[in-house]
Amino acid sequence: MTERINLKQSDDPRDVIHLAVQHLANGELVAFPTATAYVIAGQSLNFAAMSKLRSLSNTDEPLVICVKGFDEGLDYLPEMPPIGRKLAKRCWPGPVIMQMKRLSNDSLFSHIPEEIQTLISPDVHVRLRAPAHEIIFQTMRLSPAPLVLLNEQSKYQTADSIMTDFNGQVALIIDDGPSRFGDQSTIVTISDNDWKIQEPGVVTETTLKRLSSEIYMFVCTGNTCRSPMAEGLFRKLLSEKLGCLEEELADHGFIVGSAGLAAALGAPPSPESIAILAEQGIDIRGHESQPLTERLLDQSDYIYTMTQGHRLAILAERPDLEETVKLLSPDGHDISDPIGGGLQCYVDCKKEIEKHLKSIIAQINVT
Repeated sequence: MTERINLKQSDDPRDVIHLAVQHLANGELVAFPTATAYVIAGQSLNFAAMSKLRSLSNTDEPLVICVKGFDEGLDYLPEMPPIGRKLAKRCWPGPVIMQMKRLSNDSLFSHIPEEIQTLISPDVHVRLRAPAHEIIFQTMRLSPAPLVLLNEQSKYQTADSIMTDFNGQVALIIDDGPSRFGDQSTIVTISDNDWKIQEPGVVTETTLKRLSSEIYMFVCTGNTCRSPMAEGLFRKLLSEKLGCLEEELADHGFIVGSAGLAAALGAPPSPESIAILAEQGIDIRGHESQPLTERLLDQSDYIYTMTQGHRLAILAERPDLEETVKLLSPDGHDISDPIGGGLQCYVDCKKEIEKHLKSIIAQINVT
């Protein structure tokens, strides 16, 4: 018989997690809640568990390997193309399953016994997912081997639906009420640095297009003068090049933002910056300052700093971003902070920023 535990009624969720880990270690299957549908999981290095999952699958499609995030995903697919890396960083944890061909013989997947590899992936593809639910994440963290999921179906939105179809076939169902999104995860196939939706789900094509955009981030200190001006000017210059409205940039594959190394959250731009850009029809009154976070660093494709000091401060913490973080001025000159220097300082600062932005815009290929 299948055991069922209501997570909301449990005294300590950690007890539920440890019970799930125990069942999985014994080669049994466990049903977990996720933000989309409920999923059935087994431990990847257990042949019996993988055989059970494969027998429950009604297709020859690959089963889904659970990863904690982008870095672990690279362990399975070190040859992941740039668009795959971009989507993984921006979609995980979340309801997107990524499918790619196995090209490397030196990956974490290649260390799985061959007879189990065949059960997980009957063809040359691997499917990866980073679920956005604390219970399955903590179970993954405590499990001695990665978890593998049966491909989810949108009809399994409640523990009742899992119990109806799989009673006696899974050892444990963890009930956390109806799923939040009411649909299944979207399966995206990555090939030749391009993507397409293999199976539709909660993440739409429009959202994926935005998530696969090129993100430009401009950085200064407080995110109230230089970087907001750079952001506003870049939006205008780029929209002119693309022949679209600024609010349509994301639809054309571009997202533009700014942040500060020592920025408060929600401060307005300086009055001088607002006034100077308004003369060119650029409205930055709605800008609110934000600090440069790890998430922004991870997701940005191009990061331009106003000074060499800004760049070095970022690289001191994130040396892996050497190719991503660049000084806005290609000749190595700092763009000084105009704050407190009077209106003419702001005008000169804006002119210098605009000159360098035009050089960047000129290098962007528009298809």
